Amino acid sequence: MGKYTLNDLEKLTGIKADTIRIWEKRYGIIAAHRSATNRRWYTDDELRRMINVSILNSNGIKISAIAALPADVIEEKTADLIRTSAGPDMLSGSLIIAMTRLDEDSINEILLSSVIKNGFESTFSSVVFPFLKKIGVLWHTGSVNVGTEHFISNILRRKLIAAFENLHSLKTPGSKKILMFLPENEFHELGLLYYAYIARRLGHQVLYLGQTTPLDAAVQTGEEWNPDIIITGALSGLSVEDPEEYILRASACFKSQKLIFTGILAEAAARKRVRGVFACRSDKDLIKLLR
Repeated sequence: MGKYTLNDLEKLTGIKADTIRIWEKRYGIIAAHRSATNRRWYTDDELRRMINVSILNSNGIKISAIAALPADVIEEKTADLIRTSAGPDMLSGSLIIAMTRLDEDSINEILLSSVIKNGFESTFSSVVFPFLKKIGVLWHTGSVNVGTEHFISNILRRKLIAAFENLHSLKTPGSKKILMFLPENEFHELGLLYYAYIARRLGHQVLYLGQTTPLDAAVQTGEEWNPDIIITGALSGLSVEDPEEYILRASACFKSQKLIFTGILAEAAARKRVRGVFACRSDKDLIKLLR
């Protein structure tokens, strides 16, 4: 079971903490639990309810009217809205609800409907990654447990791998050889997998080494394969303690290749301004850098 603070609810629902307090007191929309130090906390059920309330309220239904509805009617009305006019925020909220229920069927249905309506890349850039950003902080603070993180991450990982494999690996005029890997002790590969998909979709050859790759191993592979571009990155400082030092080491090893850094390494690359080193903060940046 998740255990969320008032701050967590604000981040996940988009409703200000003060507003949640008012709705809680005036309308009884949810009921907070109290810690030993009298701090509010909320369960998965209360989080799901507040996401549903947020979706209905943002679509013009007054909070007083929502508060008067039974819980099953709130869920039904929210589901109807999502089916008929789901935007990125609604779909992100739906994914959070399905994640807290460990409901793989619902997650697959949400993703499939978004891909059909908006396309694969738009689904990941506009729905999936904003969703992951919302809940990323909660994983690090322990509000969402590691098992839940692995559950949702592995579903998304399978989707990206399947999409990557379904693309034909064909040489096209002007195509480049791209070596991709994550630094040693870096396991969060969803962003890099997505970039691998985009690179292959653009007609480039991709050699994907994946998670926790020692720099020496990547260099040795590069010497054998002779890539044009190297792409790597890190989600946090847990795997790369000194991003600027890592960039300098990598640039010394790959002197004749363009190096593209993502995640926290992108910020360090932008600050360091080393020749041949580029920062990539989004799929749009990536597409420009691969031209």
